[in-house]
Amino acid sequence: MNLLAQLPPGLTGLEQLQHMIELGGVAPIGQTLDFRLVEAEDGRAVFAGTPGLHAYNPLGTIHGGYAATLLDSACGCAGHTRLSPTQGYTTLELKVSYHRAMTADTGPVRAEGRVISSGRRAAFTEATITDAAGKIYASATSTLLVFER
Repeated sequence: MNLLAQLPPGLTGLEQLQHMIELGGVAPIGQTLDFRLVEAEDGRAVFAGTPGLHAYNPLGTIHGGYAATLLDSACGCAGHTRLSPTQGYTTLELKVSYHRAMTADTGPVRAEGRVISSGRRAAFTEATITDAAGKIYASATSTLLVFER
């Protein structure tokens, strides 16, 4: 099922994300990596996931790409909440910092993205990944290019 195809036309970015949550919040990448959009409000988006063996690297920990994907999703969707019905965006830059390794024993994590500032052409966002105890596993900053579709 294509979640994006189920969204009605003419919605703002925030309305799109809120509708996605009502429909289950899982875009195709979320199905692959086991994470979903769980919260969206003006300037903020939260994803929840459970890192597991499906995302392991040869070192026996969760691949850094798992964290980068969660952070990119949280940063991007935080910016997405500020879009008009005629706007789109793409990530221009993502800088990720890894604070500690995740494993299958880490348990559920949350990636919370926030808008630092946004304008007609660019948005600047940040995000962190934390576990249930509030420990930070990774953080990121992102620059988003905003454009008319």
